[in-house]
Amino acid sequence: MLDNMPRGTICIEDIEIGMTRHLTKLVTDRDIALFAEVSTDCNPVHLDEDYARDTIFEGRIAHGMLTAGLISAVIGEQLPGHGTVYLGQTLRFMAPVRPGDRVRAEVAVTQIDIAKRRVTMDTHCAVDGKIVLKGEAVVLAPSRKFD
Repeated sequence: MLDNMPRGTICIEDIEIGMTRHLTKLVTDRDIALFAEVSTDCNPVHLDEDYARDTIFEGRIAHGMLTAGLISAVIGEQLPGHGTVYLGQTLRFMAPVRPGDRVRAEVAVTQIDIAKRRVTMDTHCAVDGKIVLKGEAVVLAPSRKFD
């Protein structure tokens, strides 16, 4: 994975509106197979090229939640990072992700409630600049007061 910042923690006291972080990941056949195994979602549209060819996707696609998991990785590793707790996430799937696609997952801070330690972020994933997933996340950020 390629990302723009080191892993770790940004405490609520240091987060600012407009902060962004991202990572880029090449989605592989192995990723899809492992996600199917862990999630138990073995829908043939993900695993069987012959089956998937006859669907509206005209070929295999990655699980939508695999793609959404990249957003979780940015939030849990970079912004706010380690110690962050997800409170909610909306997702809207705009286009399929296929094996071999390079996905860029990005988050951007839009609201901060320091008293409640809540951070709201716009989230999206793109392949070749085309948005494939968009949404909004609300998280509980770590604080230096509770170290």
